[in-house]
Amino acid sequence: MIAVIDYKAGNAPSVMHAIKRLGLAAQLARTSTDLEDASHIILPGVGSAAATMKSLAEQDLLPQLTQSVRKDKVPFLGICVGLQVLFEHSEEGEVDCLAWLPGRIARFDSSEVRVPQMGWNEVNFVKETPVKATSQYFYFVNSYYAEVADQSDLWGTANYGAPFTAAVNRDNIYGTQFHVEKSGEAGLALLNNFLNLPSPSPLLEESAGK
Repeated sequence: MIAVIDYKAGNAPSVMHAIKRLGLAAQLARTSTDLEDASHIILPGVGSAAATMKSLAEQDLLPQLTQSVRKDKVPFLGICVGLQVLFEHSEEGEVDCLAWLPGRIARFDSSEVRVPQMGWNEVNFVKETPVKATSQYFYFVNSYYAEVADQSDLWGTANYGAPFTAAVNRDNIYGTQFHVEKSGEAGLALLNNFLNLPSPSPLLEESAGK
């Protein structure tokens, strides 16, 4: 079963629509129980890192999310703010985040570029991962970006005044600063490749399309 985390600050309906366009079935996850049998987990993000972390805590999703992703190795995709909360700390609200990846979230310099960045930008994928992706244009809406502490986590970059982190990967954890669900055929292709990753459990893999 594909689980799309539905929380107050999220963008779950748009992601659900994108998955449906791929001919796959997914379920909105609002409780820890909804994550227990997930074959793939997607954390969409709209809003702030602080609001996201607060909502995840209030819905008691964090313990099971950590179990599924860090221990059971369920494929995980964080989108936009869903990428940002993967890191240790965000300047947006000065909030501690999941700390699954080392690094911090910083704000674009508004004296150098218009903030937020809104629109299409070319992403250059700098390492190969099991999720195949080619360098092309994707859709961004972001005022903040990840300062990656471990360069091996860097999957893709884009340029907005200066190079910034557009995508990250470590093991089963993926994150895109751009919105795959709003990026046309390029976004759908990347999403489809992610959802075709094998589940860590045959039982979970069988349930992915149900």
